[in-house]
Amino acid sequence: MTTEAVPLSLCAREPHVPAERLVAEMVPPPRFDAVRFDTYIPDPDQPSQTEAVKVLSTFASGLGGAHATGSGRRRWFAKKPAAPAAPRGVYLDGGYGVGKTHLLASLWHATPAEPALKAFGTFVELTNLVGALGFQQTVATLSGHRLLCIDEFELDDPGDTVLVSTLLGKLVDAGVALAATSNTLPGKLGEGRFAAADFLREIQGLSAHFRPLRIDGEDYRHRGLPEAPPPYPAEQVTRAAHATPGASLDAFPDLLEHLARVHPSRYGALTDGLAAVCLTGVEPVPDQSTALRLVVLADRLYDREVPVLASGLPFDRLFSDEMLNGGYRKKYFRAISRLTALARDAKRLVDQ
Repeated sequence: MTTEAVPLSLCAREPHVPAERLVAEMVPPPRFDAVRFDTYIPDPDQPSQTEAVKVLSTFASGLGGAHATGSGRRRWFAKKPAAPAAPRGVYLDGGYGVGKTHLLASLWHATPAEPALKAFGTFVELTNLVGALGFQQTVATLSGHRLLCIDEFELDDPGDTVLVSTLLGKLVDAGVALAATSNTLPGKLGEGRFAAADFLREIQGLSAHFRPLRIDGEDYRHRGLPEAPPPYPAEQVTRAAHATPGASLDAFPDLLEHLARVHPSRYGALTDGLAAVCLTGVEPVPDQSTALRLVVLADRLYDREVPVLASGLPFDRLFSDEMLNGGYRKKYFRAISRLTALARDAKRLVDQ
């Protein structure tokens, strides 16, 4: 006799995440635990991918030796190092799914320093860390690091631009090396979104910290792979949720409402221990604020390799044409790409 599992509910979870956990979790996500430079398979038709591996390997090997401040703790009497003459970071620029995060995580793993002296997080996670610790404490916490890796570097408003550029400037002065990924060259970040002269000046100042490294190629998540399965009937999604221990089951509109009540810094904790996410009634997101929250959740699910089984509309119809043509379009296309990959992973839930 088969005993059905009782599905979990994301809407019933309201995690509280202490600031210490935010710092401790600044490591490559589980999906990238085992990646290394030699596990990155460059596309032979894209020489920039092979070149990126060489440049980053050299960059990592140059980060050995004693840190300017000697440890991860703040040294109040440490001599402030001279500002570097050359860019103190690399900036991986490329489209969706060309392996930027794989390379960024490989750089983190290859850098000769203890894990406690290396930090890895998304741009959103970095801004959340500042929100949790405060600016000065964040500077003190990260100044002793050898390397800070920032994935999906996106500047969505002038306030974040000033905040992060100021933070990175102080970290560069402290001797911290930087590496980041994005879909836009540093000097072009924010273009077409805001016209304020102050904002553009902040963008240019930030770009000076990085050596741009272009990575061309097609989205590997769809390279030679079958199309994502279409949405399933709600009854089939529900059955799969009951048959899969550790799966959650929620109505999509209810989940969107719940995300508005949970700070995005807690979305990782929201997905703790999930074997799968099952959603019924997927429909277009109603507004941009909701859409941006969904993007963060999609990132956390993708990082943790949690399959997503859904009924309703396919994921490529989540966002309106206006959203896909607007200033946040790169985020929305990334979310579509990642949810599509997770939907493909979920096919096994209905085949079992």
